[in-house]
Amino acid sequence: MLQLPTVGLALAALLTAALVALIFTPMVRTLAFRVGAVDVPKDNRRMHDHPIPRMGGLAIFLGFILSVLVFLPLTPELRGMLLGSVIIVMLGILDDIFALPALPKLLVQIGAALVAVLHGNRIDFLSNPNIFSSDPYWELGWLAIPITVLWIVGITNAVNLIDGLDGLACGVSTISSMTLLVIALFVKEPDVAILMGALAGGGIGFLPYNLNPAKIFMGDTGSTFLGFILAVVSIQGLFKFYAIISFAVPFLMLGLPIFDTCFAILRRVSHGQSPMAPDRGHIHHRLIDMGFSQKQAVAVLYVISAILGLSAVVLTTIGVVRAMIFLLALCVAGGVAGKLYLDRVGSSEKISSKEDRFDP
Repeated sequence: MLQLPTVGLALAALLTAALVALIFTPMVRTLAFRVGAVDVPKDNRRMHDHPIPRMGGLAIFLGFILSVLVFLPLTPELRGMLLGSVIIVMLGILDDIFALPALPKLLVQIGAALVAVLHGNRIDFLSNPNIFSSDPYWELGWLAIPITVLWIVGITNAVNLIDGLDGLACGVSTISSMTLLVIALFVKEPDVAILMGALAGGGIGFLPYNLNPAKIFMGDTGSTFLGFILAVVSIQGLFKFYAIISFAVPFLMLGLPIFDTCFAILRRVSHGQSPMAPDRGHIHHRLIDMGFSQKQAVAVLYVISAILGLSAVVLTTIGVVRAMIFLLALCVAGGVAGKLYLDRVGSSEKISSKEDRFDP
């Protein structure tokens, strides 16, 4: 049963963050031009054909932070998350202006994750996926810190990697935020619900400027910030409770960026490249190469993200046995869809290579 006061507070947090982001985005756009945070298309990975300002994530951050400070008390865990997010946003601003090397960015992200972890945001237990085991949890002990840091840094960069089309990363992150908001309301986690209301509101307020054709990009300032907050908040509760299904919920909620990142790493390593080397093989690039327009590709990925989010909600609101059956069916459907997708990509590449071979 949903608690009406919590629903009201979450909605108020969402509207506050959305209004602040909506008002501040034009100001941030002007600032981005002045400080040189501009994305100039210089390779075939870019989908735009003219310079567009970056750093729009600063407006999302301002909406989120103001809403959170108004509607939530500063607990140690929340303080650690906000301090870490400030570090991530500062790093993103510098990267949007100066295009920093990958290794220094990774080290700063690890530092920001440690700030959150040392303030109590840790994965102390993992649910045991073996339903026949007498022990429903795995206690991580000293492994809690490195595993949590790995999760936070991984999701931070996963959201950053899907930021390749107008409105894609912002929209997917907003859908994930709304998913976690609904789950938090159902499982009576009011603080998580308000946090996710604020994050979703920031994304909603920014989206009108970011949808195709985009007037401003959120840049690393926005994508890494959204990934960081989603990663930290997903730790609060979902990894620690709901024994049988909690291990699956965060992976469904963030399924699209996680899949794209894993697929990118495997693809690059198999081609003898560095896992951090940029390429044009992400899901959104492949959809464009299949003939979809930017708007169509983004809409397809929104639908996929919404289906995964709905699946996460279903897993938390039905019985254990039905949840496991549903999860199994979802895995089978995902496997079939993945095979069809890869087969189509493979056939497209073969046709392309034949055309190149016979092209005079």
